[in-house]
Amino acid sequence: MSRRQLSSSATLSVDMSLPASCSSSNMMYQLSYSKNQKATIRPKKKKRANSFGSKGSQHEKVFIDNIGSGTLRESVRLPPGEDINEWLAINTIDFYNQICFLYATLEEFCTSKTCPLMNAGSRYEYRWADGITIKKPLVVSAPKYVEYLMDWIDTQIDDQTIFPQKPGVPFPPNFEDFVKRILKRLFRVYAHMYHSHFQKIVKLEEEAHLNTCFKHFVYFVSEYQLIEKAELDALKDLVETIMKQ
Repeated sequence: MSRRQLSSSATLSVDMSLPASCSSSNMMYQLSYSKNQKATIRPKKKKRANSFGSKGSQHEKVFIDNIGSGTLRESVRLPPGEDINEWLAINTIDFYNQICFLYATLEEFCTSKTCPLMNAGSRYEYRWADGITIKKPLVVSAPKYVEYLMDWIDTQIDDQTIFPQKPGVPFPPNFEDFVKRILKRLFRVYAHMYHSHFQKIVKLEEEAHLNTCFKHFVYFVSEYQLIEKAELDALKDLVETIMKQ
């Protein structure tokens, strides 16, 4: 993958104060994509079977409680006594589910004709490579990039050597590296949605949901330093506004 910087970028003006729960625990289904870009519904990605032991849905409860009390920043902090890799895995899967859901609502507007390049304004273009089947970065349309990305993430989440599902099975030593790569690329979908489709999102009355999901995402990646600052530049002003709240 590569990023090409051109001469100018769009300025975003977004109200980040609107509350809307984005926890994927509230979503019955995840929307994913077939090869012909038709939305298909399937159960959302599950968490590890032993996540947080007998405390069960602690993650969802913490998130929902903090949304309601206006302390979303608190929701990203590791609960006392819990394993950091478990926490990274749970949240990574949640962010994946959230992006699948959000992007699916724009599928008919984000096409190879309307978005022939995967970009975020005029300064940032994202090319696809997975390092295995596609080693040379490809220039692709936004929907094709998202299709590649979701398939790539889906494969990793299903790989139990990366995201182990059985109790007692350890995470790989470099698990955080996998999480960083996934979240960096999920950010690019947010960047594309804000730059290319925000007016449509407003018309669909989804901006509160998008804003809260993105705010949660920014707090999380900042808390654990999972995305380099330069990689966030496509939404720099928005990210800085969030971090000041």
